[in-house]
Amino acid sequence: MTTGTTPLTPYIQDLQQRLRAFDRRRPMMWDLLVTGFWVTVAVLDYSTGGWRTVAVDTDASESLVLLMSLCFSVPLLWRRRRPVTVLALMAPVSVLNIWTGAVVQSAFLQLIPAYTIALRLPLRTLFGSALLLCLPAAAGALLVPGTAGRQLVSYLWGIAFVALLAIAVRTRREYTEALVERAHRLERERDQQAQLAAAAERTRIAREMHDIIGHNLSVITGLADGGAYAAARNPERAGQALEAIGTTSRQALTDLRRVLGVLREPAPGAELAPQPSLSDLDSLLAGVRDAGLHVRLTTHGSPPPVPASPGRQLAVYRVVQESLTNTLKHAGPEATAEVTLTYTPTGLEVRTTDTGGVPHGPRPDNPGDGRGIGGMRERASLYDGTLESGPLPAGGWQTRLRLPLKDAPP
Repeated sequence: MTTGTTPLTPYIQDLQQRLRAFDRRRPMMWDLLVTGFWVTVAVLDYSTGGWRTVAVDTDASESLVLLMSLCFSVPLLWRRRRPVTVLALMAPVSVLNIWTGAVVQSAFLQLIPAYTIALRLPLRTLFGSALLLCLPAAAGALLVPGTAGRQLVSYLWGIAFVALLAIAVRTRREYTEALVERAHRLERERDQQAQLAAAAERTRIAREMHDIIGHNLSVITGLADGGAYAAARNPERAGQALEAIGTTSRQALTDLRRVLGVLREPAPGAELAPQPSLSDLDSLLAGVRDAGLHVRLTTHGSPPPVPASPGRQLAVYRVVQESLTNTLKHAGPEATAEVTLTYTPTGLEVRTTDTGGVPHGPRPDNPGDGRGIGGMRERASLYDGTLESGPLPAGGWQTRLRLPLKDAPP
């Protein structure tokens, strides 16, 4: 609930930020301003005679009082770069101050470099600076009993207060820097995760595009070659080949539009057709047969009562599709192929074999490009499966996929 009064905290924080920004931009100017302020205070204390109110000997030399006031204030210009040196230079002046009985109040400016030491340097340096502050006062207490002893107590209280204040500020600053560093690290990790996710998505899209376009183009190529061969002898077969080319091209275009559609922003009329599954293998083999490859499907065992997940069925479909596409590309016109599905109580084995001979050349196997056989291995590894692909001793090629039907327990 607001009371109608504006709190001072935002103004104080804004002022602190402005002062720190000015200090970062012009550190020397800031040091000159701070030093000039304390030099002015020390000179005013001398000129107005304020030092006599606490002095033990009011008849002390005024020129010596002015000199000691300047010696306590001017070295503050180097308090941030060499605070220990500044404190060491002030120590003999502090002894002289107590020994003469002037006891100028500018001596308490020694607490400023002590604060800088506690704020920026190791704590063991702080103990040394405390000795530089207290030893002159202790020596003065022996030379001038009474007032010097009280000043020693004042020094002790002052160094304790300054040390606690500096340690509190230092702790808060380090905590804030740790929070900022953690925020930056989280931002970097977020950007890295986004880049990894984008790379994985690009790989997945490239794999889908390769499976769709590569397979359909291979089928179209086979149909075109068969149609050209049959054109001179059997025009009817050539017409059937052209009709199959048109059907396959339209199917490829539909699949391509579906894949590209999900890359755009979702629209109310976007076509979101289901992904291929095991029930679509018959239509896949029919298209391959139309391209001129004799392929047969054999099933051993019974499917489980609970069907495999859509992702697993898509992986099987794409592996069979890619295997038959490679057969169309590399096995030659006289090759035949066989797809065997073997159901076990815990998994599914898919074996695709063709009779392509060695003269047709080795088939590409580059898992690093995310396509072809490498893409099939990636699909298998997504579901803890394995894929083996290689030539047969008697000629031809075999691709064998072993895929568990359920996820392994964690």
